[in-house]
Amino acid sequence: MQHPTKSWVNGALVDSADAALSVLDHGLTTGDGVFETLKAVDGRAFAVTRHLDRLTRSARGLGLPDPDHDLVREACAQVLAANPMPLGRLRLTYTGGTAPLGSERGDGSPTLVASIGAVARRPDTTAVATVPWRRNEHSAVAGLKTTSYAENVVALAAAHRVGASEALLANTAGRLCEGTGSNVFVVLGGRLLTPTLASGCLAGITRRLVLDWCDAEEADLPLDVLEEADELFLTSTLRDVQAVTRVDDRELPGPGPVTAKAMAVFAERSGDDLDP
Repeated sequence: MQHPTKSWVNGALVDSADAALSVLDHGLTTGDGVFETLKAVDGRAFAVTRHLDRLTRSARGLGLPDPDHDLVREACAQVLAANPMPLGRLRLTYTGGTAPLGSERGDGSPTLVASIGAVARRPDTTAVATVPWRRNEHSAVAGLKTTSYAENVVALAAAHRVGASEALLANTAGRLCEGTGSNVFVVLGGRLLTPTLASGCLAGITRRLVLDWCDAEEADLPLDVLEEADELFLTSTLRDVQAVTRVDDRELPGPGPVTAKAMAVFAERSGDDLDP
């Protein structure tokens, strides 16, 4: 059971259970918003600048005004100070604000919310499942971290029904893309590979760090690479680097040597990017 928390809503710190937004907020009525999830460790958030830069890229992709980074940092600082916890999911949500019922935006200010919840450390290994739905790499919102997450909810629920913690999706060309909330890496012939951004996948923060730190490469990968890969792992803000030991009905040993090295390198180096 979650302990009561404080959230920051449009400039004020309030009890999360009592926080209120307009029923006409465009983020609620149309999913017209973007968000970021940051890992918070003992009151310090990880890779804040990287997350704020991506929040801005996503906002621009939707045509929203650039978020004020100083204001967002203040919101994060207040929420972290008000909610001490060893490991937290710090969520930033930025929407089009109050608008008419429909697709048109209003002329009011955007909505900004910062909230946090305690999480447990993820296990070192997990299972994933492929699902029949496809990412549209040609979509207007491809690669943006928007609040329109319904297709992820559906795909993840399907994975949970078969005992997996994540669903993996191909794109419309049948190429490997991403998970509902993670990027995917495969080891093939000794090479560490991940789908290119052209696949439609999100430009994950952890994905980028693994590419930079672990001698990994971007590649155009078919979905059936999952049947051939020697090793497989997921990356995300709260997973860090997590080995996959089952894909559908296929068992993999794990963590394999390349995955184990990536896990160790990430654990060692990620402490350098915690903002006070």
